[in-house]
Parts: sequence; C-alpha cells; structure tokens
Amino acid sequence: MKKIIQELNPYIPEKPLQQLQEELGLKKIVRLSANENPYGTSPKVKEAILNWDYDLSNRYPDSSAQELRNLVAEKFSLDPSQIVFGVGLDEVIVMLSRVFLQPGDEELVSVPTFSEYALHAEIEEAVIKEVATKENGQIDFSALLKNITAKTKLIWLCNPNNPTGTYETVSSIEEFVKQVPKETMVLVDEAYIDFVTEETPTTAMDLTKKYPNIVVMRTFSKAYGLANFRVGYAVFSNQIAGEVQKVRLPYNVSSIAQTAAIAAFKDQSFVDEVVAKNAIERAKYEELFQKLGLKFYHSQANFIFFKVDSAQELAQVLLKNGYLIRTGLRPNWLRLSIGTPDDNLKIQKIITDFFAING
Repeated sequence: MKKIIQELNPYIPEKPLQQLQEELGLKKIVRLSANENPYGTSPKVKEAILNWDYDLSNRYPDSSAQELRNLVAEKFSLDPSQIVFGVGLDEVIVMLSRVFLQPGDEELVSVPTFSEYALHAEIEEAVIKEVATKENGQIDFSALLKNITAKTKLIWLCNPNNPTGTYETVSSIEEFVKQVPKETMVLVDEAYIDFVTEETPTTAMDLTKKYPNIVVMRTFSKAYGLANFRVGYAVFSNQIAGEVQKVRLPYNVSSIAQTAAIAAFKDQSFVDEVVAKNAIERAKYEELFQKLGLKFYHSQANFIFFKVDSAQELAQVLLKNGYLIRTGLRPNWLRLSIGTPDDNLKIQKIITDFFAING
C-alpha cells in the first residue's frame, strides 16, 4: 500500500438521514448541510426515468454521452470534443489530479474551499499551498499570483466558493488567467454558478476558447437537483480535452443518469424557478444576520456561511429541532444550505430565539 494512503485523512460523508433520525429519536430531519436542492428535480426527469427502457439494463451506456454532450455544447457554443463527463465533479477532480500532478508538484488553493481539491493532490503526492481568502471572503488573486512557482501545476478557483458563497466576476478571473504562466492550469469549479443573480454573464465558459490553460467544471447535482444521479463535466481547450479523456473510466456515466441529466437540462424553466426562490430566501437570511449583528459572507450560492461564537451549541439546537447544518469548516463558523420557505421561517425563528436567550 502507498504510504500516503495510510496517512490520508479521507473525506467523510454524512450518516444516512434514517440512521441519524433513529440515533436522535427524531421523526424527521431536514438535511441543510450538503447544499442539496430542496425543491427536488424537474417533473420531466421523473417522466423520463419512468419511460427509460429497462431492457437496456444489461447493456453498457453510451460511453461518450453523445446526446447530453451535444446539448451542453449547443448551449455554450462549444466544440463537443471539449467536454469530459464524470460521475459527479468528484470523478472529474480525480481525473484532473491524476493527469496533471506528479510527486513534488505544487497545487494552489484559496482557503477555505472544497476539501477534495487538496485530498486528491495529496494522493498524487503533490504539495498543497494554501492562500487565505480576503477578509470579505473573496479570492485573493494577488496573493495567489505571488505564490506561483515553477512547480505550480494547478490552481483551484471555486466560484461561487464553497463554503464562503462568494462570487468572482468573469472579468476578474480572466485578468488573473492572463497573468498565470501557460504551463499552469487554472481550474474553475462552477458547481454553484446557476445560483448567481447579481452578474451577467456569470460563467467563465467562454474563456476555454481563449486560454488553453483554463478548465471550467459544472455539475447537475445542485440547481438541477440530480445529486443522486452523479453527473458532472469539465470543459477544456481543444488541446487538453483529448489527453484527459485517456484516463476517464469507460462507461462511467450510466444510461439512467444520462437520461435524467438530459431531461433536466432541457427544462431550464425549472432551474430558473429554483434560482429565483433561492435568491428570495437567501436575502431573508442575510437580513436576519444583519439584524442579529452576525458576521457572514455575502452569498451568491444556495447556502450561507456565518460566524457564531457558540456555533456548536446553535448547531445542536437546530439539530434537536430537526435541522442538520454543516459544522467544522472553520472554528465558530456554520454553513447553512438554504431550504424551502417553510423550513427557512422555522429555522430563522429558532436562531432568533437562540440569541434572545443566549445574548
């Protein structure tokens, strides 16, 4: 066994909700810790799945995901060969780490951010260099540039960033990419990009046509509500995509997952409704936190990151009332996925009451 595997601190998924409910003696737990879509999926997804040809179960899926590939390429005016599909963005992160990193190479990450970027760099025995975000949670591009060396192979930009929820403009990202050496890849994870409401255009997708060292990643797990189907993809320049395809597992995205993603992608009106509801509810949380005098980062995602001196106590109070939120990302900070209006109203009352009692 590789020594690094024995030393690794793995990503630990949450317990199944049913198990957690039984342990805590609760009839229901609403999970607001994983940034899932509380509004479910488009009704057209269910229709497509129920009409899926079950007789194909013994056949391998379309390895190239051609229909889905063509839909994505058409929407973003891409060459279809620029797209590499994965079993969620998790597999895409694995592929990128495997292709670009060798032992001793360096990877830059703006922290706090999604832990899997560093995890898979560790597996490849690369050196992870962390650069702190600015005081307002935004990425410190200047500090990232100062930390680039001849060994820097990958730079991760999560946009909007998880867990801060902060968003960087396309112009800011392009200005950064212009200053990055061509030998260094800039990886833009846009898992939450659909939830951005303050900027147009929101995505850095077009930059893949201008710069060979930029990669843009997307998922169907969030705004499309397909977290259980595990479909993600990355868009590369034409020069790079073919090389990454070499390490992709054949038949990685199942036929039923492709069917769900195709139906979801075609129903953009559902996504628009989800985004609009999320924006309204997100603003209510920001108003509450301002009223309570809590520090938080201005979010453009489907979650909000806020500071509470008694964070663990508040998280436990919420859990006892049936609401699971994310702890442990930064001392005294909590990440709360934005739920349905009814759940949000109940949570906001719990939080308000908590501070009325605890000061």
